[in-house]
Amino acid sequence: MQFSSLDLAPELQRALADCGYSAMTPVQMQAIVPARRGKDLQVTAQTGTGKTAAFALPVLQRMVDNPKATVERRPRALILTPTRELAEQLADNISGYAKYLALSVTALYGGVKMGGQANKLQAGTDLVIATPGRLMEHITLGNVALSDVEFVVLDEADRMLDMGFIADVLKLMQLTAPKRQTLLFSATTSPAVNELAHKVLHNHQQIRVTRVNSTADTVRHAVYPVEESRKIELFEQLLAEQNWFQVLVFTSTKEQADRLQAGLKKNKVEAAVCHGDKSQGNRRRAIADFKSAKLQVLIATEVAARGLDIHGLDHVVNFNLPYLPEDYVHRIGRTGRAGAPGKAISFVSREEEQTLARIEKLIGAPIKRINKPGYEVSNRDVLLKKISRKVLTGRSNKSTATIIELEGSNEGHNKPKANRTDSGKKRSPSPVRLKKTTTEKAGPKKKKLRGKRAERYSR
Repeated sequence: MQFSSLDLAPELQRALADCGYSAMTPVQMQAIVPARRGKDLQVTAQTGTGKTAAFALPVLQRMVDNPKATVERRPRALILTPTRELAEQLADNISGYAKYLALSVTALYGGVKMGGQANKLQAGTDLVIATPGRLMEHITLGNVALSDVEFVVLDEADRMLDMGFIADVLKLMQLTAPKRQTLLFSATTSPAVNELAHKVLHNHQQIRVTRVNSTADTVRHAVYPVEESRKIELFEQLLAEQNWFQVLVFTSTKEQADRLQAGLKKNKVEAAVCHGDKSQGNRRRAIADFKSAKLQVLIATEVAARGLDIHGLDHVVNFNLPYLPEDYVHRIGRTGRAGAPGKAISFVSREEEQTLARIEKLIGAPIKRINKPGYEVSNRDVLLKKISRKVLTGRSNKSTATIIELEGSNEGHNKPKANRTDSGKKRSPSPVRLKKTTTEKAGPKKKKLRGKRAERYSR
């Protein structure tokens, strides 16, 4: 099905032709028509299937069908997205769609000064693309009001939930117009996503382009078993042997990303990192250099799992498996986009085997293991059994009892003899000590007290 069959505004058709769009993807075919009719939608589709056009084109068309004057600080449409990178990417794409329309687009995200964003809001903008945290800041400062927002898009809604934005999202939704159209898009689904959909959507239609939480058919998956301490060594060897030219590597922590970059730097491999400790300017430059092939390796944490659209990216490497199985789907969604082939490679230590099992269960298919000679991992099955079995550590408590024996008493022991020196004088009393007696067959351990301490306990 062609975009020309949609009867969009001539300005939109001209912009799509400039972007090289002709045939629609499955998610675009299923979502654009009902969205243009004003229907609330919950759409689940793989990353890289054209979701941006699926929600942006009907929103822009509806704004064109019902033109209104631009009002300062009061946008008509709002798109919420989880990361800075994705906000920038959406702003670039949607600005391209709207370049022949009398509509303005503004992106609001953290990591940059607020002054320039505040000036654009003051001048008036029709469509705002924002991360929830930065938008809340602008609202608090009075830079923007959402009461005129007629169209809301929650892009990558599953990721916003994972990142803890749910409270901000619900608060922002309450500030928009009561009668609005809401479109919820995500790459994966879960009970939390469905619950959010029921809270913010009204009489909505569900669209699932592919099987839930599936990955693109064009992506080939592989796992390399390896000890955690040898992952950098294995990556460097594969990089050289297989001549990987442009590789996106995901780590679980910022520290792991920095260590990997340092290791690659020693071997003169051009690499950059992209994580939360880097400024937005540094992250933007790293992504731009990677896209322009100035860098061979881009190392990123989950912050870059969404929003990176790199044409022709062949390899995604999971240096560590993600904590959430759904994040595996988002990570590898950076390759195999728009029908192109791609490879998703994961380094899995023995401790990560259970995480791998959860990922395979989520995507509904086993992942091929490749045992690299020299990097074999022993006793994997034994360790798996140990991990799955709950082991109690520490000593078990045993019941004890204390028998109090008064000085001079014959109970339990014979009366002690007088303690005298060779000259016949009494010695000073020795310190009172607890004497433990243990009889395994008789029952619990018992403590016996003597002397003054026994007298104190007997009172």
